[in-house]
Amino acid sequence: MKKFKFGDIKIKKAAPQELTDRLLLANLYFTQALTFIIGLIWIILQKRNPLELLQIPNSYDFLAWGLGLALAMLLVDLLLTRVVPENTMDDGGINELLFRSRPVWHIVLLSAIVAVCEELLFRGAVQHGFGIYWTSILFAVIHVRYLRHWLPTGWVFLSSYGLGYIYVMSGSLWAPIVCHFVIDLFSGLVIRYRRES
Repeated sequence: MKKFKFGDIKIKKAAPQELTDRLLLANLYFTQALTFIIGLIWIILQKRNPLELLQIPNSYDFLAWGLGLALAMLLVDLLLTRVVPENTMDDGGINELLFRSRPVWHIVLLSAIVAVCEELLFRGAVQHGFGIYWTSILFAVIHVRYLRHWLPTGWVFLSSYGLGYIYVMSGSLWAPIVCHFVIDLFSGLVIRYRRES
């Protein structure tokens, strides 16, 4: 039996055009699972209960905060797409590859997974330890595909700051989860149906 050596693993940067749909989905599911696990561990190390954090509150104020910020962000995003050149907001084609031929149910599922996993880590764990500002910087850096241009990087930072703000104001992690979900879902559906038509 051949021994497995970690040194044999080679990591290569792939251009978006080199990614197969299967590889792209595997990467997305893997990174989101990792994000979720790190978030859970971090919250537990903070001596907090992740189940309490994910408990849906009795009041539905979190929906107003989440949907309100989502609407504001979508309007700003629409304005940016009208004002700035298209290549300025380009993410390297990843979103296009991810959503262009995906069935609607899968776009909904992906949007939900990403919203819950990323908000659990960034708002639930990181923000508790480092505050909104540093969490937003880390959130912008993690979204590395936008770092080629200052405008999308700044927009990701401001979006993260807004998500952190509504988390504090609503007192519920579900406010940023709802907002994140709506933004990703809307963006995915726009890409899906723009391509189809």
